[in-house]
Amino acid sequence: MSDLDSGTTLDKERVEQVDQGDHERYSHYVKKNKIVESAVLGEPVIALCGKAWVPSRDPGKFPVCPDCKKIYETFKGD
Repeated sequence: MSDLDSGTTLDKERVEQVDQGDHERYSHYVKKNKIVESAVLGEPVIALCGKAWVPSRDPGKFPVCPDCKKIYETFKGD
């Protein structure tokens, strides 16, 4: 079982390191414990695809990032 299988969630939020591309339109895969840590400390999380931001919005309102999904699928195959 990979680290991702035991604690992965989706999240899409405001970007700390602003990249005005398609990353702004997706929910991203991030470890759940990193989401909680970010909420407590206010530090950015880093998604599987490399996007960094501070979570603050409902990830259910956005489609899943295709890059995160591809990377996650490779972990599920292990």
